[in-house]
Amino acid sequence: MDHLPKVIIIGAGFGGLFAAKALADEPVEVILIDRNNYHTFTPLLYQVATCALDPSEIAHPIRSIFNKNHNIKFLLGELIGVDGAGKEIVLNTENRTRKLNYDFLILACGSETNFFGNQEIQNNSFDLKSLSDAVDLRNHVLRLFERAAWIEDYKEREAMLTFVVVGGGPTGIETAGALYELYNHVLDREFPNEDFRARVVLVEMQQSLLNSYPSELQEKAKKQLESLGVEVKLGSPVLTKSLDKVVLEDGTVIPTHTMVWAVGVKGSPMASLLGVNLGPDNRVKVHSTMEVQGTKAIYCIGDMCYLEDKNGVPYPQVSPVAQQQAKLAAKNILAELSGSEPTFFEYQDRGSMATIGRSRAVAWLYNKIPISGLLAWLAWLGLHLVTLIGFRNRLNVLVNWFWNYLTYDRSVRIILEKSNLIE
Repeated sequence: MDHLPKVIIIGAGFGGLFAAKALADEPVEVILIDRNNYHTFTPLLYQVATCALDPSEIAHPIRSIFNKNHNIKFLLGELIGVDGAGKEIVLNTENRTRKLNYDFLILACGSETNFFGNQEIQNNSFDLKSLSDAVDLRNHVLRLFERAAWIEDYKEREAMLTFVVVGGGPTGIETAGALYELYNHVLDREFPNEDFRARVVLVEMQQSLLNSYPSELQEKAKKQLESLGVEVKLGSPVLTKSLDKVVLEDGTVIPTHTMVWAVGVKGSPMASLLGVNLGPDNRVKVHSTMEVQGTKAIYCIGDMCYLEDKNGVPYPQVSPVAQQQAKLAAKNILAELSGSEPTFFEYQDRGSMATIGRSRAVAWLYNKIPISGLLAWLAWLGLHLVTLIGFRNRLNVLVNWFWNYLTYDRSVRIILEKSNLIE
């Protein structure tokens, strides 16, 4: 395949994966590179963190996805340098530096959690951006219950079993709802002889949840969370977080050992490797063709890129945007090779949805049809099953969800970390 134009894709998230699929069996050589050998279905990370799913059920080996596409090759590595003029990238592979030449480069490196420069919050909170983050949070939650079983002081035990989730977007409300159900419908049966009362508090600095949704769904989401048992605290951001408490700007003190930060994201730090002026939140400015401004033959897609719509509003950092941008970038590379005119990005927004708990959800279909409750929850289940990678994963997740619904049981309650028990 040396004679074929070489397209290198960095990142095997939704953007990178869909770009590679769009180039499968086309007259190009594709090299897909990621630091992990698997693709993660990130919308379900919170279910791994709350013991509903096993990590392997939302991850799929990248090589097996493309094993029938002979023009696609996967390599394990991490991008550490880009030479746009020389059309060359530098990679770290198992502590060894390697260089690869390209004809076209697609950057789909995603995003990282935005702590807005607050090092104290970053050091004392959990986030959910990777499988390891989800497993770390799961271990932490389970171990707190085990430690609480040894504690006789009521206030200390209450702090151990209080969970604060910061951020009123889909990730925040989904995590808060799932944690409450884990605490009060699963683990309460694990500790029948203990006087445990788990508490989940959702904190949002704005005056409403799900700010991009219509007001009626915002209110329904709040009511569904509260009916589940989650405490919702609006209008006051987190001021400080220490090891044993969260302090809000209005002076509220919440004793807790756990805070999940689900406030926002910023572009991957790999954006700085391009040597171009970046947009807000460390995102790479691109043309409507998805080509990076100020460069040639370099495309950027997904959470990492910055592109505004016709109204001057930046496209959201969500997987449907990444998927559509990926397909367009691939299409425009093939168009350039064939001498055709490029196509410009127009986002086809099919709406958004968020699950809150068992039979609780809200959905804003095509930004026209609001639904909530059981119907929205079933729509959420169906969408995620369809978009999950791999038949085996879909089957396992479906069985787990069905079992969880019938029994409230979550079988993945295993602490996978080194123990520091006192001998």
